[in-house]
Amino acid sequence: MTDANPRVLIADKLSPAALAIFKERGVDADAKPGLSKDELLKIIGDYDGLAIRSATKVTAEVLRAAKKMKVIGRAGIGVDNVDIPAATAAGIIVMNTPFGNSITTAEHAIALMMALARDIPAANASTHAGKWEKNRFLGVELSGKTLGLIGCGNIGSIVADRARGLKMRVAAYDPYLSPERAADLGLEKLELDELFARADFISLHTPLTAETKNIISAASIAKMKKGARLINCARGGLVDEAAVKAALDSGQLAGAAFDVFVEEPANANPLFGNERVVATPHLGASTIEAQENVALQVAEQISDYLLSGAVTNALNMPSISGAEAQKVRPWIQLAEKLGAFAGQLTDTSILAVEIVYEGSAAALNTRALTQAALCGLLKPALSEVNMVNAPLIAKERGIRISEVRRDQEGAYEGYIKLSITTPDMIRGVAGTVFSDGRPRLIQVKNIDMEAEIAPHMLYVTNEDKPGFIGRFGMLLGEAGVNIANFNLGRSAPGADAIALVQVDEPVPDAVLDQIRKLPLVKQAKALRF
Repeated sequence: MTDANPRVLIADKLSPAALAIFKERGVDADAKPGLSKDELLKIIGDYDGLAIRSATKVTAEVLRAAKKMKVIGRAGIGVDNVDIPAATAAGIIVMNTPFGNSITTAEHAIALMMALARDIPAANASTHAGKWEKNRFLGVELSGKTLGLIGCGNIGSIVADRARGLKMRVAAYDPYLSPERAADLGLEKLELDELFARADFISLHTPLTAETKNIISAASIAKMKKGARLINCARGGLVDEAAVKAALDSGQLAGAAFDVFVEEPANANPLFGNERVVATPHLGASTIEAQENVALQVAEQISDYLLSGAVTNALNMPSISGAEAQKVRPWIQLAEKLGAFAGQLTDTSILAVEIVYEGSAAALNTRALTQAALCGLLKPALSEVNMVNAPLIAKERGIRISEVRRDQEGAYEGYIKLSITTPDMIRGVAGTVFSDGRPRLIQVKNIDMEAEIAPHMLYVTNEDKPGFIGRFGMLLGEAGVNIANFNLGRSAPGADAIALVQVDEPVPDAVLDQIRKLPLVKQAKALRF
């Protein structure tokens, strides 16, 4: 992110406006659409960013070769052509441009619905053939009909707005749609089976996931109103195409309009040749305006990340605006160092992690802070962990993660406290960011103390008895270890105490062994940040 001249490969055909944006922002971009897999593998290691559409397949093999890669930007919505788990594991942010073609795709869905309602493609072909079959093509009005939306996000909500303008009744199935948002959109929120039973037209606007794959199946079609019409401008795998063909043949479905298919390019398909099927070759985003919009957006997003650390529309990382990136960066550093502090002191498995954000810290992008804390926590044991893949790795290891946000209660305007639970204990460490932008430790194991976090530190727990500090300091001096800062804290007089010592160089293992043998010492560990 700090490279003076980051390099970006444009691997698919994008509007020339994208190249202009990169150039204006000071990013070196090479447009090389149409590369073969071998050609891509040969050069991908030279680039910090990759801009694509749907043609380039970013596989795990490609990602392994992309040694410098920091960000992949998809000009469009779908990222089926990117191995997101592999990118996440490699610490590469994957972005898309979900809003650049929203209007275009929504309008295409409405156009397909109208074409389906009035048999326009078949009537067009018949008329061009010199026939005048006016009585053959008896359509239906949209006014007063019920449009059922499966998925009501950005595109689905635009379709709903346009459909209401056509005087249609609109209903939607979307588990994430709140009643308040449904009311704002002027539609009725339904469960899926009820939507099937009531809708005259059904339009799909949901991502393809394990849960939504073949959401339109033979069983679901059987629940639909007889004579319903189906529109799909979302993803091909949402629909069992063979089941749709059977339903068209039986009359259960009166028609279907598809812009996307299970296999693309769709040179052959069970639905082709059926007069009651309207088919277009994935044209949802194919307008001049949309192509320009997504090209501009992906160039801006990639440039923003490479130049300032701003994250927009990422699929594996919380979004951080450019202004927010500057504000949150010292807190991200603090969170990662708190995690690293706890991780270096933990030799057993971790069962749970709780992160408390108080005061001004609670108002920040805590998702990014949590990812940073997990990265620091896991890195001592797992060198391959990074800020992008840390939550995934924690989940795979069964670590429970919880966040708490609360208003300022103590003396500090804002702070972060990280607590980890192991089979044997709970360990907590807290820190804040002072006005100089540098992170500080303010509490370790519920013992208040203030310490700057330095590259090389010694952590020592001991009994609070007279003479310990003298013996400890003398040992370090005799070993030639220079002390830059010495910070002390204790739970109570004569009870447990902690010494955090900032040193100029790494402490040799032999010296650590001598420290551990000192009277009153319970634990001694060298820390690196």
